[in-house]
Amino acid sequence: MRILPIITAPLVLAACNAVAEPEMQPAPSADVAGTMFVANKRGASLSRIDLATGEETHRADTCENPHELTISPDEAFVMVACYSGRTLEVYSTADLAPRGEVSLGEDARVHSALWLEGGRVIAGAEGRGSLYIVGLTMTDGRMPPVMSQQEIGGGGPPFPPGPHLIAVDPGGRYAFGTIIPNGDVVRYDLENGSESASRRIGEQIEAVAISPDGESLWVSSNVDSLAYRLDPLTLEVQAEVRTGAVPIRLAMHPSGDWVVSSNYGSGDLTVIDTATNEVARTIPVSGSEDAVQVTLVFSEDGSRLYAAETATDTIAEVDFASGEVLRRLPTGPGGDGLAVID
Repeated sequence: MRILPIITAPLVLAACNAVAEPEMQPAPSADVAGTMFVANKRGASLSRIDLATGEETHRADTCENPHELTISPDEAFVMVACYSGRTLEVYSTADLAPRGEVSLGEDARVHSALWLEGGRVIAGAEGRGSLYIVGLTMTDGRMPPVMSQQEIGGGGPPFPPGPHLIAVDPGGRYAFGTIIPNGDVVRYDLENGSESASRRIGEQIEAVAISPDGESLWVSSNVDSLAYRLDPLTLEVQAEVRTGAVPIRLAMHPSGDWVVSSNYGSGDLTVIDTATNEVARTIPVSGSEDAVQVTLVFSEDGSRLYAAETATDTIAEVDFASGEVLRRLPTGPGGDGLAVID
């Protein structure tokens, strides 16, 4: 895999109908520190961005169609889920040097993974109808050749649809996956290695987020533009909240006081007060579906939101308190999956 240091040449944006061209040279921010990682799904690459300057410092070639990212607990490594294949790729957060690869079952189509404490990675195999638990301990900065794998669900071909996005409760006992074609949410018991509950919630259930205390699970419907609060144990719906159009992602504030939907269809964010289960406010971003706004993440301290505008190869940086779009950070082609470390 090829590592490309970024000099300072400006990146060229793809044209996009009805979307104002973003500012191409983001101003440095004296009060922002940290690093962002972006999976560029059209560019088959991974970007590293210095948030203080807004500049891309490194870019690495990856598998085709990289999607969700997850950071190792010690923040030394970033993992890429390979949606058009069967692998998870690991890179150094310092310089994007490749550090190893995990191969899952045939046709896994891994869209998302989460790297947990204790040397575990939870990965959704959407193409196999299953969830993987991978034992993973990095040694001297590299992945050892022998790792444990356990597959929950699946079966044999033809495989049913599997989890597209996943969340794990704070204790690491349960994982939750969204099955888009069925509108289902599935709970996986990671201790027993089994599917412990499943419930149909609505049409095209994709986004998922869980509260820091593990007491509430949130999912959303791309068709109905609704966010649902679920009981994590029974998966029963406790509340329904109207969002903007096509709430394709949900991000939980570190405090648990708000959950925010990234609205692909309306180019904005819906902020939901988790104490009242009501909309607190709407934050305009691009204001258009043409930006293809998808992935949404908070900074570790909850002061900033980052929304991937996949069509314009930019990441909108939003001040959460004011709702102001502060900068647009250039990425590689089709920037989508995001991860941030402070």
